[in-house]
Amino acid sequence: MAENKFTQENTLARCVPMSKLQSVIAGKWKILILWYITFYKVQRFGELMRRLDGITQSTLTKQLRELENDGFIHREIYKEIPPKVEYTLTEFGESFIPVLQTMMVWSEQHLCPDYKNPYLND
Repeated sequence: MAENKFTQENTLARCVPMSKLQSVIAGKWKILILWYITFYKVQRFGELMRRLDGITQSTLTKQLRELENDGFIHREIYKEIPPKVEYTLTEFGESFIPVLQTMMVWSEQHLCPDYKNPYLND
């Protein structure tokens, strides 16, 4: 490993939690995938494809698998014709909901002040 300011043990230790979080939620679509599963409780693959305008099928598959491997979502496969797969949050994924909500509020206040949130239950 190349020597730099982050190789010192005390500096590296301070970065570990955020580095780990970044490695888990990194990816252009993961935050939105988690947001839609959070809001709708259950999402099918096709529903996510429609909501995530511009995502490819292979990218969605890859990011869903990564979120599943990291313990955020559960994939339920129904033995039907045509096959049906549903995605829900795990208990671990549900523990991330307050973070998503905080991110949404911050973005509304600082990045999109004129945005009218259709996800609020008024």
